[in-house]
This record gives sequence, C-alpha cells and structure tokens, in this order.
Amino acid sequence: MQKILITGSKGQLGTDCLDVFKDAPVLLGVDLPEVDLSDRFPCLETLDRLQPELIVNCAAYTAVDACETDANCWKANADLPGHLAEWTEANNAFLVHVSTDYVFPGDKPLFDGTVETDEPNPISEYGKSKLAGERAIAQRTKRFAILRTAWLYGAHGNNFLKTMLRLTLQNPGKQFKVVADQYGSPTWSYTLAQQIQAVAEKQATGIFHASSEGHCSWFDLACAFLDELAVEHNFVSCTSDEFSTPTKRPANSILENAHAKELDMNVFRDWKDELKLFVQQNAGAILKEYS
Repeated sequence: MQKILITGSKGQLGTDCLDVFKDAPVLLGVDLPEVDLSDRFPCLETLDRLQPELIVNCAAYTAVDACETDANCWKANADLPGHLAEWTEANNAFLVHVSTDYVFPGDKPLFDGTVETDEPNPISEYGKSKLAGERAIAQRTKRFAILRTAWLYGAHGNNFLKTMLRLTLQNPGKQFKVVADQYGSPTWSYTLAQQIQAVAEKQATGIFHASSEGHCSWFDLACAFLDELAVEHNFVSCTSDEFSTPTKRPANSILENAHAKELDMNVFRDWKDELKLFVQQNAGAILKEYS
C-alpha cells in the first residue's frame, strides 16, 4: 500500500505504528488537537483530502472510569470507527481498527482464553462503546480487520507499568497494593503494531485477538517488570474488592489469538519474553523519564 494513515498517532500504540510502518512510501499521522475525526463531515473531508489506501485506527478514549460519565467516549470509540468504515467502503481502502478485551464480561473460568467467536457482553460503558465501534465498522464495510488487545504497555504515553515504576521510584520503600485476582495477557504496543502490519499487508479480514501468549495477574506483572529493571519494590497482593475502582474490571482478560494462528500470522511471544525484550530496548529511556 502506497499511502498509510495512522489515527491517534501521538499515543502509545500510534507512535509505535509510525515506527513499524516507517518504510511506507507515504506515511501520515493525525491526532488531537490538530485533527478531530469524531464528527462525520470533518472526518470524511479529511479522508477525501488525504486519500489513504490503508487506515490504522489507534484513536480511542481509553479512560475506563471516565467513560462512565463522559459522552465523548462514544464519539471516539463508536462514532469515529463508523465514519472511517464509511469512507473505507466508498473509496476501496482497507481499515485496521484496534479494539479491546473489555467487549467481553471477563467471566470465563480463570485461565480459559477468550476466542474471537465468543459472544461479547461488555459490563462497562467503555466496553459498550468499543463494541458499538466494532459493529459500526462491520455494518459499513467488508474491507476491515479488527484487532482486540489487552493490558497494553509501551515506551510512550502512560500505562500500568510506567505508573508502578513512577510510584516506586518516587516513594522508596513504600508498600503498594496490586490486584492479584484479575488475569490477562500483557501486550507490548510495538509487537501489536507488528501484528497490525502483518494483517494489513495481507488485507486479512475479520476479527483478530492480538495479545501476548500466556497470562499473569497485575501483581505478577508489576513484580516481573521491576525485577527486570533491577528496581527494588514493595508490592503486596490484594483482591479486586480491596482495590475498588468506579468501574468493574473483567476478572479474566486472557485473549486467545485463534484467528491469527489459523492464518499462520501470529507474531506474539510469551508475555515474559516480550517484557524482557521491552526492558532490554527501553530501560534507559524509561528510567531517565522518572529520574
């Protein structure tokens, strides 16, 4: 594809997508506040002007708790994907859209992975808005791939790992409770960008789960990350009830990349190997960020 557009290009995943697709003949990135694609006519006008052959939609409203009361989450997560799909169909382009494990309730037996054919049933406004975005795409075009991911982390922007590192470095010796009864597959945003590229190159259509192999708890992940960095920490495990949040989180966010494996396109490694490689490549920059 000659011309590629990355939406949400300043974010954690969008930044990595710009890197992964850097050899494209024409690579464009758009993001707030310069370009707002959430309203239909400005979105379609922008796409008419840019004329991308591939759209990678990394734009999303991901503040889970804020989604419960902020209607803007529906504009970003439900309306915007529909606008992109409408233009994609009319212009013979291809759309890759990033979705989430939150479209599922997370109530499967622990350690059972959720596959693409399992029925979505979100329990939060965030999950409902993301599912609405998936359905808006499927209703407007057949030229799409939706990649559902979970527990995303990376070198850019904010995420759970960087939060735990910041809290630890800024409060030496302080004890922090970390939830140990929610399980998922931690996913490095750079590897997700590589999976997006693999799907886009083949224009493979449909829904794909896209997360690291294996699983762990938030407590396991926090400990593993700081251990890899050789940073002393004082994390103690707790239950979800002990660490309450305004929005209920899925207990089981483990995704099984069944579709990608069927097509021999799965690029993900075990989450421990992904985390180790992430630290090897980014430790210096991340530690400097909080020094």
